[in-house]
Amino acid sequence: MDHETSRRWLIAERPIGRALSLDDFRMSTAPLPPVGDGQVKLRTLYLGFDPALKSWMENIAGYAEPTEIGGLMPGMGLGQVVESASPAFAPGDLALGLIGWQDIAVVDAGRLEPVPAGVPPTAALGVLGLTGRTAYFGLLEIGRPRPGDTLVVSGAAGAVGSVVGQIGKIAGCRVIGIAGGAEKCRWLTEELGFDAAVDYKAEKPRRRLRDLCPDGIDILFDNVGGEVLNDCLGRLAFGARVVICGGIARYNADPRDPDGMPAGPRNYFNVVFTQATIQGFLVHHFKDRYPVADRRLAEWLRRGDIRQGEDILHGFENAPLALMRLFEGANRGKQLLEIGAPA
Repeated sequence: MDHETSRRWLIAERPIGRALSLDDFRMSTAPLPPVGDGQVKLRTLYLGFDPALKSWMENIAGYAEPTEIGGLMPGMGLGQVVESASPAFAPGDLALGLIGWQDIAVVDAGRLEPVPAGVPPTAALGVLGLTGRTAYFGLLEIGRPRPGDTLVVSGAAGAVGSVVGQIGKIAGCRVIGIAGGAEKCRWLTEELGFDAAVDYKAEKPRRRLRDLCPDGIDILFDNVGGEVLNDCLGRLAFGARVVICGGIARYNADPRDPDGMPAGPRNYFNVVFTQATIQGFLVHHFKDRYPVADRRLAEWLRRGDIRQGEDILHGFENAPLALMRLFEGANRGKQLLEIGAPA
């Protein structure tokens, strides 16, 4: 591989108020700058994908660095160091960070993290990365699970939702996942240990949740919004905790057009009747406590208490398709793109 140039995916359009298109991306080749003091040259092995990347393209995610048309598509990547001018990394080391969609990157070593030892490297982009941290803090800090609680997770077959359910089982909860399709539901119950799953494509969540949660939902971890959130709010137990993590139902809506956004939940007043709480969060607010979460997640992973589901495409040219799969509900677990193998 030529280590003097880099293939890059650039942002060609802002997909505001519509689904992603291949025309929203443009591939280019650019020369690499020399490795400066405190920097490393990284050969990308895997890219990781999350729905929030679409918001970054649209420049509506206030917590993310602004993007530009013609600029590098942002994203998490895992790579192998091929040249280093930093004491933190040596050639051959594996590292990850926000390196963007490029197959070779020159980045500041301070923006990278080492890949933990003793676990599959790809886990660093999922269970042991921001995905796992999001599940960990969202459930344990905001959901506050107690043994015997009924936990319902929407978007349960996605990267975050699948980890939330497994942590819920560790905490002693009865866990019910909502996902699309019989295959995903079987995966949740037969492989990840969920107690039950609701296939929103084949059955009415509201009716099914009435059967599965006769005493109500103690914790709702919502990744979807829209009608799924509305149905779940109608089944809250007294003192329920509702964790708002994602809103895949609204990702193709235009935030500049209020009439084009999904309607708010009609069952919101059940929050009053049940004295429930609803809280959203961004995982970055827990950054000072990442080491604690990382240690516990790594131990659970090594013991087999949690498993990382991975959906892997291959080939750098397929990066846009990998992101688009998230909004089509095609992925099961963490969506990854394999670009190369360690030397």
